[in-house]
Amino acid sequence: MSAQSRLGRRLIQLYVGLALYGASSALLVEAGLGLEPWGVLHQGLAELTGVSIGVVSIIVGAAVLLLWIPLRQRPGLGTVSNVFVVGIAMDATLAAVPDVHGLAVRIPVLLAGILLNGVATGLYIAARFGPGPRDGLMTGLHRRTGRSIRLMRTGIEVAVVVTGFVLGGTIGVGTVLYAVSIGPLAQLFLKVFAVSSASDGSTVVAAGQPRGAILRP
Repeated sequence: MSAQSRLGRRLIQLYVGLALYGASSALLVEAGLGLEPWGVLHQGLAELTGVSIGVVSIIVGAAVLLLWIPLRQRPGLGTVSNVFVVGIAMDATLAAVPDVHGLAVRIPVLLAGILLNGVATGLYIAARFGPGPRDGLMTGLHRRTGRSIRLMRTGIEVAVVVTGFVLGGTIGVGTVLYAVSIGPLAQLFLKVFAVSSASDGSTVVAAGQPRGAILRP
């Protein structure tokens, strides 16, 4: 595969992955059985302000990106694109998908949202255009403090979930199921969507990123 073809594939993966990530987050909202950690915060802020959850996602992403400055993190194309594409795709999906009622429908919607989130994560990260704002915050704090990625991620996400819940965000079985399944799903789809390296034809998934540091945009 030529360098131009590889770049084209990576760009397609980036934007398809981000769009699907926004769509998957919207499905979790529609299911109403619990959101991913940052989704809980976004929903809580949306309830508080009356702004759509997609717009809240954009505002929070931009605010988190500003925190990269003192951490000396460098955003990539994927980082900046993440701020806007995910939120836009989320609002578009929520507008297009009808409300769902009853566990017989909500449970499959929840499972579809989690699976689609794993696919989206694999697409986006394997494109290698930089981490999302929230993951860059975690890796930046890891580098500045010397604390483990696991500790930084856990601390941030606990704070995010608690804050979002207090503001009215939804925590439930979906939150727990997402937490235990997104890692394996992301790992699986990272391998599926890995792009060949230009230098030797080998596959590269997330060059330069600490293992386990990035599990969402």
